[in-house]
Amino acid sequence: MIFQPVLHPALLLVFLIPIVVLAAIGLGRSSAPSERWRWVGRIGMAVLLATILLRPGLPGGSAETLSANTDVLLVVDTTASSIAEDWGSDHQPRMDAIKKDIQAVMDRYPGARFGLISFDREAEMRVPITADTTALRSALDGLTPEVTQNSRGTSIGVAAPLLKDALDLIRNSTEARGRMVFYFGDGEQTADSTPESFADSAKLTDGGMVLGYGTKQGGKMRQTTGTVDGGAAPYIEYQGQPALSVIDQDNLRTIATELGVKYELREPGKKLALPDPPTTTTSGTASTGGHVGTAIELYPYAAGLLAALLGVEMANALAQLIRLRRGALAARKEH
Repeated sequence: MIFQPVLHPALLLVFLIPIVVLAAIGLGRSSAPSERWRWVGRIGMAVLLATILLRPGLPGGSAETLSANTDVLLVVDTTASSIAEDWGSDHQPRMDAIKKDIQAVMDRYPGARFGLISFDREAEMRVPITADTTALRSALDGLTPEVTQNSRGTSIGVAAPLLKDALDLIRNSTEARGRMVFYFGDGEQTADSTPESFADSAKLTDGGMVLGYGTKQGGKMRQTTGTVDGGAAPYIEYQGQPALSVIDQDNLRTIATELGVKYELREPGKKLALPDPPTTTTSGTASTGGHVGTAIELYPYAAGLLAALLGVEMANALAQLIRLRRGALAARKEH
């Protein structure tokens, strides 16, 4: 089951709980069976409306689109610094901006296949190269930084060998496809070793970008435990003060040079100018009729049930109004 909520789930609860409580009170005070069933219907309408706003769906759908013969590999920093709170004037976590930019990349290359590599102490292939964008979105929703207690320092190049292996696999496939790499991170090297080089991937890369997140002033990072405890976690401390994560643009420029792509510092309000797909994949190879993964939307079924319950509620209200008017007319005639 996949959810793509229109509103934050917390806001949905704020909306739903009072309505259900009031309806439950009305249900408890009703004695007539018909009236009790009406309150049950009202509770059902509230639940159905909340379901619609959650936009549930099932993976496995598909949509016809342009096939660009391009494979895009996303390399994402998921260390504690990825949630450093220095994005924008309201100090949002960097990961919020990263996820938004990844969505922009997906929108920029419709029909492309995508793969997701995340890294902290180790690199992990979260999503092997696929045209199923629903799987990618689900993986992005689940991107969280490593547990603070397990953090032992991270090399910003730890994903380099895995990236090269993934690019080699794509190159050795039977179909010739363009290859793009996008690296999302802050360039902060916290391991004692020298960062691994991405140079071996340059000859396998046809385009992409290195995108940097963070500020010179740095941002505080909250602890992560891997559990849901319902409250705001305390900040990570160093020598009795909140630890700060500071962007290292020199390291990010080095990674861009090794990959042979452009580097850009991301800033709030600045539109992301993404490169064109490789010319070898758009000249005579793009075709219509391809399919990419989408969710099978379930909310229309909830909407249909809601419409039916609303129709019953309106019919009951109209019948009650007619009875009241007839009663009023009868009372006038008696006087």
